[in-house]
Amino acid sequence: MNIQPENAKNRPFFDVSTMLGRSMRHIFRSLDTIITVTIMPIAFMLLFVYVFGGAIRTGTDNYVNYLLPGILLIAIGTGMSYTAARLFADKQGGLFERFRSMPIAPSSLLWGHVLTSLVSNAISLIVILLAALLIGFRSPAGLLAWLAVVGILALFTLSLTWIAVIAGLSANSIDGAAAFSYPIIFLPFISSAFVPTASMPGPVRAFAENQPVTSIVETIRALLAGQPAGTEIWTALAWCLGILVVAYWLAMRVYKRQTA
Repeated sequence: MNIQPENAKNRPFFDVSTMLGRSMRHIFRSLDTIITVTIMPIAFMLLFVYVFGGAIRTGTDNYVNYLLPGILLIAIGTGMSYTAARLFADKQGGLFERFRSMPIAPSSLLWGHVLTSLVSNAISLIVILLAALLIGFRSPAGLLAWLAVVGILALFTLSLTWIAVIAGLSANSIDGAAAFSYPIIFLPFISSAFVPTASMPGPVRAFAENQPVTSIVETIRALLAGQPAGTEIWTALAWCLGILVVAYWLAMRVYKRQTA
């Protein structure tokens, strides 16, 4: 039996929660998605710590502490491909047309996928963090610093999720929908995620120091180390919020065009 909201004002929240529940059921019926999203970043972390770590000079004694922020961003980027693929599958399956004939909030399907992305990525990040603890990650950060880290990671996830929405709605194939995440996954490798930017050649260093991943990585790294984040935190927030606003605006335009 369907439970209807008592007040029409609560209708959008009811619709979004219904779509979230639907998407999360799909996730838990196919746990290989979360497993796949976590395995690759953990493999990268083990590779860099135990194979390359001894040859990389970062000025820190614990390389996994230096490495972890970039690994978390790679995991989020990997998860975005599945968000785009799930949305594309719904579009191809005629779900938009079916829901358009029903009394539901027009954007509830999108928000269901967006919130599912937040929840599933949070699960993946927790698993990766536990793996990092097993291989030596330690943090003196206090509660406020950890909350700030969670907030930045959530903003970054939302920013990429709305880009994934654009890809899922615009793609002509499921492979095309997922492929947009490849450049995003590659970005941390040209940043300060694995090595200090000072060790890079001039043009590469200029790009690395002025792309969003570096400021986000530096902010998270400082917070987890219990150190002041300085102006980097404002740069990181500006990148995340700027990408989020632009991606959301474009995604809604694409969605309205698709459902017109």
